Amino acid sequence: MKKNMGNTDRIVRVLIAILIAALYFTGTLTGMLGTVLLVVAAVFVATSVVSFCPLYTIFGFNTCPTKQA
Repeated sequence: MKKNMGNTDRIVRVLIAILIAALYFTGTLTGMLGTVLLVVAAVFVATSVVSFCPLYTIFGFNTCPTKQA
């Protein structure tokens, strides 16, 4: 897996995941919607940790800066 996520993208994903988790565990998000969003938050954290998003590969996105040789 080649990295395809930049630092800004990773930070934004983690912040969104923290927000979703906070809303879920305070009881603001409940039911099926809360569960689905909690799973999405977990995926955001996982993709941020490995710096790779499979959907970026499918759609041809790359937010990782390229190194100049």
